[in-house]
Amino acid sequence: MDPVKPEEISHPPMDQLQGLEYCIDSNPPWGEAIALGFEHYILSLGTAVMIPSFLVPMMGGDDGDKVRVVQTLLFIQGVNTLLQTLFGTRLPTVIGGSYAFMVPIISIIHDSSLTRIEDPQLRFLSTMRAVQGAVIVASSVQIILGFSQMWAICSRFFSPVGMVPVIALTGFGLFNRGFPVVGTCVEIGIPMLILFVLFSQYLKSFQFRQFPVVERFAMIIALIIVWAYAHLLTASGAYKHRPHQTQVNCRTDMSNLISSAPWIKIPYPLQWGAPSFDAGHAFAMMAAVLVSLIESTGAFKAAARLASATPPPPHVLSRGIGWQGIGILLNGLFGTLSGSSVSVENVGLLGSTRVGSRRVIQISAGFMIFFSILGKFGALFASIPFTIFAAVYCVLFGLVASVGLSFLQFTNMNSLRNLFITGVSLFLGLSIPEYFRDFSMKALHGPAHTNAGWFNDFLNTIFSSSPMVALMIAVFLDNTLDYKESAKDRGLPWWAKFRTFKGDSRNEEFYTLPFNLNRFFPPS
Repeated sequence: MDPVKPEEISHPPMDQLQGLEYCIDSNPPWGEAIALGFEHYILSLGTAVMIPSFLVPMMGGDDGDKVRVVQTLLFIQGVNTLLQTLFGTRLPTVIGGSYAFMVPIISIIHDSSLTRIEDPQLRFLSTMRAVQGAVIVASSVQIILGFSQMWAICSRFFSPVGMVPVIALTGFGLFNRGFPVVGTCVEIGIPMLILFVLFSQYLKSFQFRQFPVVERFAMIIALIIVWAYAHLLTASGAYKHRPHQTQVNCRTDMSNLISSAPWIKIPYPLQWGAPSFDAGHAFAMMAAVLVSLIESTGAFKAAARLASATPPPPHVLSRGIGWQGIGILLNGLFGTLSGSSVSVENVGLLGSTRVGSRRVIQISAGFMIFFSILGKFGALFASIPFTIFAAVYCVLFGLVASVGLSFLQFTNMNSLRNLFITGVSLFLGLSIPEYFRDFSMKALHGPAHTNAGWFNDFLNTIFSSSPMVALMIAVFLDNTLDYKESAKDRGLPWWAKFRTFKGDSRNEEFYTLPFNLNRFFPPS
């Protein structure tokens, strides 16, 4: 038997992911682009509906309040996505609501000064204004770090070894929003998961008039089938005598969004009244802003790879964080009960459809704004059971995580140093947040439980985020453990050309601002 050649058992590292039909600056035909944009809009509804549905009842709000918050969040989501794709990193990323803000917002909801208000509507409005004030103040963190280019300076300490756990846990860290939610209604969750994998992978070669319709719209096709099946189960009375929580997870008529939604409603700033400001609330909210910064940093790098672009240079990354800070400010001004971060599921959909076009995401932003104003039509799509979205997340979050792991190709994984850093940061990035979540579920408060509520919320928010924990551990170890002798093992020779805007000629193609704005904001 002939000896195996090295090139037959190894694959050369590639700056850009291969196999995409459309990359960041190439565009599908208009009809296909509009359909793909609608698919991204539908996917973004999961988080946009879930966050208000969980928080509004805790605040004393009714179904009408919930619908208004969902509409407002979708509206700002569309605006922020347009801002990010035009003036931020310019990557094809949807900027949606963030679960990172849940801990400080729940803490505000349980503030004694608000819980003692007896009238539910007044308590809802007072709580909303308190959340708005905290989000407005906290947004300054990303605005300052981004536009001052301080985050660009910080990102110069990153290397491929340090970024692998961060990007990977941007996907893996959301495991509790995947199959644990599918398991709450297996009769629709499992079919959705199986059909999505079947259409997107096994039947992707099926074409209609030389167009891969099944691969491009696998999520929409599977969703329509399972949604119709779920509606049939609901109409036939299959859940009539089931527990209330099962009905919430499975039925298609439990959200009360359609009946409560107005036909036309345009969100506007300060629509809930003047925000109220509290130093403790604002400081706790800053932790959520820092977490969203780290999570978005990982998601930006994953999106760049799935759009077949080069890694965003520090200057571009910092610019994107600055615009995300502006987005969080808009969240506070309009009152969305959340901040902003990159939607990880929409990043995963870039890989599933093999279309990383910026135009598609901008079209999806148009759908978000349009359907947030036309309330009844938007509420129809928003009534899709969350279990269906969770089944899709099982695939898309895993895809984003694997993109993070793909950065290992630029490092030496025969180095015990790299194995140690990667393994420890991945394990602790999953283990520490799981401890914080499990502790909070049992004790009804986080492990940090002192007399200073703002301090508790700050620590509990920071250590409940897998990418945040992974970044702190991986970057610290990578920059302190034999770092001078390990530059090549860390992947720095490959990484070096992406540390400046002019380090690679392709950066200008991918990241230059539109309308010739680079004359006024020259890249560094």
